Amino acid sequence: MTVRPLSFERDIHDLEERLESLESQQNQSPETSEAIKNMRAEIVRLRRQVFDNLDAWQTVQVARHENRPQTLDYLNLIFDEFIELHGDRAYGDDRAILTGFARIDGRKVLFVGQHKGRNLKERNTHNYGMAHPEGYRKALQKMELAAKYHLPIITFIDTAGAYPGIEAEERGQAYQIAYNLREMSRLGTPIISTVIGEGGSGGALGIGVGNYVCMLQYSYYSVISPEGCAGILWKHVKHADKAARALRFTAEDLLKFNVVDKVVPEPFGGAHRNHRQAATNLKVELVQALRQMSGQTPQQLIDQRYDRFRKIGMFEEAAGGAEAVG
Repeated sequence: MTVRPLSFERDIHDLEERLESLESQQNQSPETSEAIKNMRAEIVRLRRQVFDNLDAWQTVQVARHENRPQTLDYLNLIFDEFIELHGDRAYGDDRAILTGFARIDGRKVLFVGQHKGRNLKERNTHNYGMAHPEGYRKALQKMELAAKYHLPIITFIDTAGAYPGIEAEERGQAYQIAYNLREMSRLGTPIISTVIGEGGSGGALGIGVGNYVCMLQYSYYSVISPEGCAGILWKHVKHADKAARALRFTAEDLLKFNVVDKVVPEPFGGAHRNHRQAATNLKVELVQALRQMSGQTPQQLIDQRYDRFRKIGMFEEAAGGAEAVG
C-alpha cells in the first residue's frame, strides 16, 4: 500500500525513498550496509520527533488521511463475523451508517459505525460518512433491538458531521439526532463508543452516548470542524489551524477534560501505516471494556451512563456567576 506523505512527513518520506533505493541494491558493500542501518535509525528518530509533537491541525490531517483504516477495514480485522441489518422502516437505507450483528472474541454484539468510503464511488455510496435522519433512525432501531435481547452495543464514530443538506433538514435531522441522544441514554445495555477518525459535531454524538467512550490517538472529537469554526470566528477557512488549536479537541485534551475514558495508542507513525496493528490495539480495548461492564444490571448501566455525561466539564463559582475551567 502506497502511503501519501503529509506535509510534515516529507523529510521522513524522502529518507524512506532513499532507504528503499539502498536496500534494493544487490551485493551491498559494508559501507552501504552501515548507511542503511544509520538511515533506519534516523527515520525512527524523525518519525518519533514529529508524531510526539503533533499540533491540533496536524492531528486533523492524520485523522483524515486517505489511507487511514475506516469502519469496514476494522470490521474485517477485529470482528469474527458481521451480518448487516438494513433500513429504517420509514424512508430508506442510509449507507453512511452501517449496522448489524457481529461477534468479537466469541461474544455477540450489535455494531453501529459510520463509514466514509475509500474511493469516489464508495464515498458517493456512503455520502462521505455524513448521515441523513434515516441513518440515525436506523441506528437507534437496531440499538433498541440489541437492548431487547441484552446484547452489548459497539459504535465507531468517523464523520465530519451529519449531512447539512436541505433535504436532511426537511426530514428532521436535528430532531432525529436529539431523539437518539435521549433514547440512547435510556438503553439498558452496555454501549462502547470509539472515535476512529473524525468526530464531528452532533453527527458524531448521535451514535456516541456510551457508557465507555474512547478515541484513537490521532483522532479528534469536536462540536464543529476546524474549517467551520474558522468560518464563523475568523470569517475565512484559512484560519482552520488557529481554530483547531482553540477548540482543544485532540484525544490528549479530551482525556484531561473527562470527555473520553481512554486514548487507544496507534502504530508508530499513525494507523494509516499499519492497519492490522491499529485493529489489534483497538480490539484489545474493546474486549477489555466489554468484560468490565459484564454483569451489570440494566439500571446500573443507565445510571452509570447518566453520571458519566453529567461529570463532563469543570466549573467554578465566581462573583459574576459560573465560569468554565480548562
